[in-house]
Amino acid sequence: MKGCPMELCNKKVLVTGASGFIGSHLVERLVEEGCHVRAMIHYNSADRVGNLEHVAATVLEKVELYRGDITDPFSVRGAVDGCSAVFHLAALIAIPYSYVAPQSYVNTNVSGTLNVLEACRALGVEKMIHTSTSETYGTAQYTPIDEQHPLQGQSPYSASKIGADKLAESYYRSFNLPVATIRPFNTFGPRQSARAIIPTIISQILAGKKVLRLGSLDPVRDFNFVRDTVEGFVKVAQSEDSCGEVINVGFGKGITIGELARDIFAIIGSDVEIVSEDARVRPTKSEVMQLICDNSKAAGMTGWKPTYSLHEGLKETVEFISRNLSLYNVDAYTI
Repeated sequence: MKGCPMELCNKKVLVTGASGFIGSHLVERLVEEGCHVRAMIHYNSADRVGNLEHVAATVLEKVELYRGDITDPFSVRGAVDGCSAVFHLAALIAIPYSYVAPQSYVNTNVSGTLNVLEACRALGVEKMIHTSTSETYGTAQYTPIDEQHPLQGQSPYSASKIGADKLAESYYRSFNLPVATIRPFNTFGPRQSARAIIPTIISQILAGKKVLRLGSLDPVRDFNFVRDTVEGFVKVAQSEDSCGEVINVGFGKGITIGELARDIFAIIGSDVEIVSEDARVRPTKSEVMQLICDNSKAAGMTGWKPTYSLHEGLKETVEFISRNLSLYNVDAYTI
């Protein structure tokens, strides 16, 4: 099924995982686009809304909050009901925790995605945008990595996302579900937790630590600023040709973790000793050594291209963390 453009303005859209890092930024962008946004957040007894707490009140008042659970098909169907488009971001994403609790990744990332796909099929949603990850490629067999690169499950997390991606593909092929898969490379920016490498580095330095504790310094990553990633979601949704396709969204340039740390040192104006701790290093066969995005398909099919440099994005991230340092536990390794 090709020919599936999506006009977003004035449409009712659902964002699953809306309380997360990328999800909260996407909610803001969709409100800006003129959408009527329903934000699905994981139910909790404290009634916390996660990163949506950082969204301006004037924006959040336009958003319908839907509390539920992506692993519950009844909850998911209620969230999808009445929506023209669904942006599916809800997932467990921490790689180290996937070594500890792999079943939970299957429940959330595979079964949860199945629930969303089936609800979209049953309710006749005009378009679904499913979120993948560059981790599905594993260590690069060639760079830059295009969408034809083989998939390799090098962690329970990446394996669960490969399963989810293939379910999305199957629903397109089996049921003509208008689903497109966006595959972001490493996204960073304000609101990201210390589970990720950039906030880990920044928060430790801003807290005055004399030793920066990291894992391996050698892996190469392609970092894309969150506003560019979110624009990728919008462009993939609007594209006439994206249904049934997997589309990479990444900056297109790699940097080692060690080089990244030194770039952040320069921005903050601090230079500390770096120590690689064994507890923060992935198992040898699980570590993904190189991820560099080929974003030419996104450019050709959707018109998307990154606009923020790594330096510009890092400066904004440093500013956010400096204002919210109390949110980061710099004395613990966050998995």
